[in-house]
Amino acid sequence: MKRVVLAYSGGLDTSVAVRWMIQEWEVEVVCVLVNVGQDADTSESFDDIRARALAAGALECVVVDARDEMAEEFCVSAIAANALYEGKYPLVSALSRPVIVRHLVDQARKFNAQAVAHGCTGKGNDQVRFEVGTHALAPDLEVLAPARNWGMTRADSVEYAMRWDIPIKATKEKIYSIDENLWGRAIECGAMEDPWATPPEEPMTLTRVRSSEPVELTLSFLAGVPVALDGVEMPLATLITSLNLRAGSTGYGRIDMVENRRVGIKSREVYECPAALALIAAHADLEDLVLERDLHHEKARVGIRWAELVYDGMWFSPLKEALDAFIAETQRHVSGDVRLRFEAPGLMRIVGRRSPMALYDYALATYDADDAFEHADSEGFVKIYGLGVKTWAARQGAKNATPPQS
Repeated sequence: MKRVVLAYSGGLDTSVAVRWMIQEWEVEVVCVLVNVGQDADTSESFDDIRARALAAGALECVVVDARDEMAEEFCVSAIAANALYEGKYPLVSALSRPVIVRHLVDQARKFNAQAVAHGCTGKGNDQVRFEVGTHALAPDLEVLAPARNWGMTRADSVEYAMRWDIPIKATKEKIYSIDENLWGRAIECGAMEDPWATPPEEPMTLTRVRSSEPVELTLSFLAGVPVALDGVEMPLATLITSLNLRAGSTGYGRIDMVENRRVGIKSREVYECPAALALIAAHADLEDLVLERDLHHEKARVGIRWAELVYDGMWFSPLKEALDAFIAETQRHVSGDVRLRFEAPGLMRIVGRRSPMALYDYALATYDADDAFEHADSEGFVKIYGLGVKTWAARQGAKNATPPQS
């Protein structure tokens, strides 16, 4: 009998997928539940979720703790790239998928499986990320997508789970699709499918205003990596969790956007990601202070492409690997502190930055008596810099140029 390893979240779709594949495809199913930080605010344990997989008929359910891996390899890379897809989205779901894929393939080898599976629909980006990632790491494995085949609505899936006594939490009346990890939360379905409708507060957790008092804190970086919060060194996963709570308490970190999916459709997406947005903003601000001008400008262009690649499921690709090498080189001197102030409702300002590697020179920048800039040198610089434009204007008819005399 064919054995399939399923990327299992414990949610409605993957729980139904276990039983559906057993019944329809006559396969054995091993579930792999990868903890990438989705336990940050949940009312059930991973033992409960594992029991759900077994109740659905899984042969086994392996739970992998990948929180530190997610933070120290994947989130760090996103921070270094200042990665915001379409200038807004910090790749919450996109970053976790290659982590899950890596462990999915690893467990497929351990269980001698011939295929892996995911619970993604045909409309989403995650099907691309799971399948392209798997093919990059294990071209020999077949990839199955039951949710693309069964033709069930979410309401149908709820009924299917009830029929097979699968203990799910979703209901027909309260149907939100929530993907959560260390980097934030992605919330879909329900009223949010109408781009004109105001997102309901009910599914929000990280960005509910819990404090009317301003929150001010300092983030410290070493070679581009966040290493301390308010002077206290801590593992990055812990720092992200703490920052989510502190920044999110003021309502900061909510994104409501219309997004261009890889499959060619637009979708309305709502995200909660206080730590991700704050860390990227602080890191980018520190780069303003320490990166040389041309390097700074080129890195900004590379960051846009890096975010697109990761969004499109190309974490394991030669271009992404090459861009990583460039970005890593830019981070050698990105060390220092950034001070941030958060105020309800949802406002954040960067109010200070400092670095021993700063290229900012007070003596060159000031207009006070300490000014060390050689102003007379600028005359020749400006003449040479503008010489080409001046020649063009004189010879090729700029609108206000004086016509040549005959």
